Amino acid sequence: MRGFPPKVIWIRYGNCSARQIEEILRSHVENIQAFDKNPSLGVLTLY
Repeated sequence: MRGFPPKVIWIRYGNCSARQIEEILRSHVENIQAFDKNPSLGVLTLY
């Protein structure tokens, strides 16, 4: 009713340390920024 629900970034890796999660997010920063700007997308899956 008020737009898309909160956006979700699904990180599809096994058990990871906080450092590994940081590296994954940093390596996908361009994809994450494009995802944030697109109002029709709700889930971004990172492999």
